[in-house]
Amino acid sequence: MVVLITSIGIIIAFGTLAAIVWSIVYPERRLWPPKRYTTLTPILVWVPTFTLFGTMIVVGVIEWGAWTIPAAIRYGLGGTLIALGNLGVWSEVLKFGVDQTGGASGVLRTGGLYRYSRNPQYVSDVMIVLGWVLMSASPNALLIGIASIVVLAAAPFSEEPWLVDQYGEEYQTYKLLVGRYL
Repeated sequence: MVVLITSIGIIIAFGTLAAIVWSIVYPERRLWPPKRYTTLTPILVWVPTFTLFGTMIVVGVIEWGAWTIPAAIRYGLGGTLIALGNLGVWSEVLKFGVDQTGGASGVLRTGGLYRYSRNPQYVSDVMIVLGWVLMSASPNALLIGIASIVVLAAAPFSEEPWLVDQYGEEYQTYKLLVGRYL
């Protein structure tokens, strides 16, 4: 069962990565961010995203504690990363709105955590993933986690041309002042 769930997570991660790489190589035919935000867009964005993270969580629960990692690291560092990551993600999602977070056009955000990172939601997601891998001490959660982090690190490269098209000089200036990740 663990192998099946892990395989599903890895397949979703690589399918998502393929869509992102396609969008980087062919920005005029990009898949992410979507050219048009429709009623189907949230399903196409959030179902794979939550399924990917869900597989990592389920595998972590099944294999809970398979590796011997000191409790201070598992729960102290892992729990802290999960809590801070969720705080970062959800504080910005609430300001942005779920639609804009999922690819709908809106206003360029440069305040809040966006003062320190052009992609604080992705950085926060990476923190959550790392925190869960540590807390669960699961080898297969680590595999899915690595694949997830690759996807999260690649996504901004497909978004930046879209952001330049959407916000022009305002985004170009912002890009010079604030780092992609930190």
